Amino acid sequence: MPNLDQIIYAAVRCIPLGKVATYSQIAALAGNCNLRRYVGNSLHRNPNNSTTPCHRVVNSKGFCSGSFAFGGSDEQQKKLQAEGIGFINNHVDMQKFCITQEDFEIMREELLQNQPSVKTL
Repeated sequence: MPNLDQIIYAAVRCIPLGKVATYSQIAALAGNCNLRRYVGNSLHRNPNNSTTPCHRVVNSKGFCSGSFAFGGSDEQQKKLQAEGIGFINNHVDMQKFCITQEDFEIMREELLQNQPSVKTL
């Protein structure tokens, strides 16, 4: 059975190109929307940024991480902009670029199909 970090990384890999998700949305996909801080810590420990696009996870207001996790304070925004994500006043335009409820359901189905032993979803 996969551990919680593996489930979080799998959820992040489901975020469509050109979209972002919040820490709470990823936590909900992992089974508990109250684990948003744990999600942030898990993403900070991500062993492979090339396959797990942690830069697509932002806070609920669309602000990027201010930490060094992406190689500097502006790196997350640069990566998102390179994927076509738009910003307004230094935060993601969440109305346009945050995953929708339909996206969320598709992501949840994908997780269940790829990780059938996960009962928390």
